[in-house]
Amino acid sequence: MSIIPPGLSRLLQFYLSGPLPCPYLPDQVERKLFTRLTDDVSLNVEINSMLTRAGFRRSHDIAYRPACPNCNACTPVRVPVRLFNPSHNLKRIAARNQDLTLEISSAEPTDELYDLFMSYQKGRHADSDMVLMSRDDFADMLQEGAAETLLYCLRDPFRKLVGCIMADPVVDGVSAVYSFYDPSESKRSLGTQLILNLISEMQQERQPYVYLGYWVAASRKMAYKIRFQPLQALGPQGWDWTP
Repeated sequence: MSIIPPGLSRLLQFYLSGPLPCPYLPDQVERKLFTRLTDDVSLNVEINSMLTRAGFRRSHDIAYRPACPNCNACTPVRVPVRLFNPSHNLKRIAARNQDLTLEISSAEPTDELYDLFMSYQKGRHADSDMVLMSRDDFADMLQEGAAETLLYCLRDPFRKLVGCIMADPVVDGVSAVYSFYDPSESKRSLGTQLILNLISEMQQERQPYVYLGYWVAASRKMAYKIRFQPLQALGPQGWDWTP
């Protein structure tokens, strides 16, 4: 049975990408099933919500999920926020960052955000194509395919912007899209703190889930996601608990 109602399915076409090197596992080939979102922001919210529950992620105006022929390592995961039970380590990170202030805004590009984004890319992903992104490229990343996207930003006591996570509201919570933060503040574990902020916000809004995208057990890049327990994974029988 299709996950998209007939009225919406007529607006969407799905495609299969060509093979590319996997960004997470060596010697693996990646293929994606994807569709392009519409120009209607409110309609994108409805579409993005259904696709997120089906294990898709959004990047710009593309919603995609892996469709690799010989691998199923990419596992969609989400945090059921009502049951979230932070470890001692996560509690220490939250305590360490009590001096930070959370600000939530629409996804409007600013010089301040772009400067932080580029600092993050140069400090953490200097070999990535994203380090070459112009300000216009950055604006496109924030606004193309936006589905009422919000920015959850952290500021230090001196009002300096130190972290930001893009997130899409969905009908049963929020879907994390991309985070970036000050690479010189490594002791703060800002990437983890930004997710803790999303969980806290969903708890306050009485929304059930924070969708974290894909977890890959054998990838060090994705290992941090398993720290947010309990964690649900999407498998053949639907959403269930991870080991």
